[in-house]
Amino acid sequence: MIESLVTQLEKQHLIAAFALVGATMYVSYLISAKLTRGRVHGSAIAIMAGLALAYFGGIHTGGTKGLADISLFAGLGLMGGGMLRDLAIIATAYGVRFQEIREAGISGIVALFLGVLVSFVAGVAVAYAFGYRDPVSLTTIGAGTVTYIVGPIAGASIGASSEIIALSIAAGLFKSILVMVMTPMAARYIGLDNPRSAMIFGGLMGTTSGVAAGLAATDPKLVPYGAMTATFYTGLGALLAPSVLYIGVRAIF
Repeated sequence: MIESLVTQLEKQHLIAAFALVGATMYVSYLISAKLTRGRVHGSAIAIMAGLALAYFGGIHTGGTKGLADISLFAGLGLMGGGMLRDLAIIATAYGVRFQEIREAGISGIVALFLGVLVSFVAGVAVAYAFGYRDPVSLTTIGAGTVTYIVGPIAGASIGASSEIIALSIAAGLFKSILVMVMTPMAARYIGLDNPRSAMIFGGLMGTTSGVAAGLAATDPKLVPYGAMTATFYTGLGALLAPSVLYIGVRAIF
């Protein structure tokens, strides 16, 4: 019976992928509730579990796509691709009240530009401290600190090596997990309890996955607002990093 089930799942890759992700999320939220009493959000635990599973898949198969290199879980390559990711990001906008967006006003716009600039400068500074000096590497790692999506976009645009692009993704992923874990802890102290502050927070932090998970642990009603500006942040970073910010880095270094 088990062999028959495995055979069917190998034929239905996407169903197997959804089943695996669903089971991982269930166990992660169970761990969050029982072992951390909600202090560490289930999404953060799920991401760490996903990284561990991807590492296991890479070690087991010697491939480059993690668990997607195992035939049973080949559907993860589609499920984790850009199509469903972008659909999930766009879907968050449907819970937004545009009256609240208008009330954010100029502060939301300032938060977007300030968030991109501060994250980029921090990433460049860390990269410089670790010995990187060429503008391409500095820009790519700085862009990765903006988000792990902006890093590869910028790196591919300006000719960065695959190793530097991988570092940029790692920097963005670390930031995303940090935002997930710290948002519920800091929310009370920074006034993160209304749609306007959620939009400003999303604009400053920028990592859509981190902001969405962090706000979900704080107040699920705030997720669409934070995710909205965080999505704009990603687009703004992808526009500025390989152009204006790269020119700035070249002028300095």
